[in-house]
Amino acid sequence: MKNTKSILLVVICILFVTISYAQRKNYKIKNGIGLQGGVTQFDILTDNFETKANTGFIGGMSASVDLPHRWYNVSYTMQLSQNHVDINASKIGLLTNEFVEYKMFTADISFLFHIKLISNNLTLDVGPILQYNSELELKDESKEGYIIIGYNSLLTEDIRKISNFNANGAVGLTLGVRRLFIRAQYIYGFTNMLGKLNNQDLNIGTSDKFKGNQSLMALTLNITL
Repeated sequence: MKNTKSILLVVICILFVTISYAQRKNYKIKNGIGLQGGVTQFDILTDNFETKANTGFIGGMSASVDLPHRWYNVSYTMQLSQNHVDINASKIGLLTNEFVEYKMFTADISFLFHIKLISNNLTLDVGPILQYNSELELKDESKEGYIIIGYNSLLTEDIRKISNFNANGAVGLTLGVRRLFIRAQYIYGFTNMLGKLNNQDLNIGTSDKFKGNQSLMALTLNITL
């Protein structure tokens, strides 16, 4: 009887160790480093200017954490991009209008949750982004001195000094297999990108405040190393 109890105890211990090892094996967390690059379509949603979205490019690196026992994964991403937007303006003395192109460089850090719709092959991505961006720069400096449509004396170069730090939110889908993924993402700016213009002594002829929110579409190819 004593030997039977000892054998039973050994069997239980072996089973416990086996189950624990299997659980650790099934729930093994995997980390990955990825590279990504693609194209963007950028716009500023505002009532102050007449804008038109334009294309740019984006690239960066990501660190991902694969959680097999969860319904989501997480990743940290650092990205650099050059985005373009067009604003309607008119040359002094002319009755015709044209869209003047601006460019803006950005660097951002994001923390994303990747909700598993079809395992890791299709995920819904959502999370916050902290962004630093340059001023709005005229792509063609010969467009300086143009009057922005809707104002009598606001020049194209007057609106360069926009807010440099912005908080955004991202939502998108990632589709792929193994180490290769395509990601479509929409990024919306929660903060007022044009807010810094309100601190400048601009002669706009009205008491209206400048307000605008970033709107960005990004399509990227992602490779996990």
